[in-house]
Amino acid sequence: MTDRRSPLHQRHEAMGAEIIWEDGYPWTMHQGGDPIAEYEAIRTATGIWDLFSTCKYEVTGPDAARLIQRRFTNTLAGIAPGGVRYGAFVDPNGTMVDDGNVYAFGPDRFWVMINTPGLEDWFLETGQGLDASIVHRTDELAMIAVQGPTSQETLQPLTERDLGQLRYFRFWPEPTRVAGVSAWVLRTGFSGEKGYEVVTAYDDAPAVWDALVAAGGVPFGLSAIDVARIEAGLIIIAVDYQPGERSPWDLSLDRFIRTDTENVAAEALAAYGEAPPKRFKTLRIEGDAVPEAGAEVRADGRSVGVATSPTASPRLGVLGLAILDREVAEDGTKVEVATPEGSAAAVVDVLSVIDPDKRRPRS
Repeated sequence: MTDRRSPLHQRHEAMGAEIIWEDGYPWTMHQGGDPIAEYEAIRTATGIWDLFSTCKYEVTGPDAARLIQRRFTNTLAGIAPGGVRYGAFVDPNGTMVDDGNVYAFGPDRFWVMINTPGLEDWFLETGQGLDASIVHRTDELAMIAVQGPTSQETLQPLTERDLGQLRYFRFWPEPTRVAGVSAWVLRTGFSGEKGYEVVTAYDDAPAVWDALVAAGGVPFGLSAIDVARIEAGLIIIAVDYQPGERSPWDLSLDRFIRTDTENVAAEALAAYGEAPPKRFKTLRIEGDAVPEAGAEVRADGRSVGVATSPTASPRLGVLGLAILDREVAEDGTKVEVATPEGSAAAVVDVLSVIDPDKRRPRS
């Protein structure tokens, strides 16, 4: 697979960014400085993130919603233009292949934004009898996340429309102008803070990026967002789950699972969900040692789970997202986590320990 360059590649290189490539697409790990300083911008000001590599599929046709629904665990019933729904995308046996958002332009046009390229045929496998088509548009569309408590103040002077009218988990299906170019503005995010995404044509991304930097936006990469999303209890593919191996119930995505739709896994999801054997929780880990990803979690001398995403949070100490056996997944349960030095005591806690009620993104 030929590597695709972000339209912002030269700007990242000029900053000394570390860039990795996944499935032929680039991700910046950091922007050449301290990842914790980048993290602090997300939590206290405005951080900006190049999301060119987010996979963007456009689904069109009279049966577009049904084509998506057959793979999507959440329901698309009643979604209005400008609506956004999050959920998992599953095989017929109910295991996750990906997760992400569906954006409704209207009854016959949607964007599906997930992590994996090349899934067009996979969606069409369950599309028999439907009048719908799917196109991978990642290479032609840039996306820049604008995240943090001052994100609205940073983005508004550049934006033609009033951002105060855009509610959480909504987007404007009609393009507006941002930094003088045509753009779609989405109010979603992956940081646990208030935020937006700006989607433009590939060649228009530098104008938006430069204007955001001039307005005080701080570029950040995966290292910074990883700390923020673990604090917020947000999952990432190939870290918290491997495609084809986990049920969305194992990731505690309960409120994003509906079993009364035409999802091809509706029956399997309903059966597994009667008493899910695994639950997804945060671990507050004592000491300074950060476990490795995949570290074993034990209780009373037996294995009870795995720490999928450990980190050292500047605000909350050592944390880890973990898939745990149901019987130990109660808040306050004491467990132990394997560390490079041996093991560390830990306590089970809620997801999104930094904001349990998820008020920050809605502010």
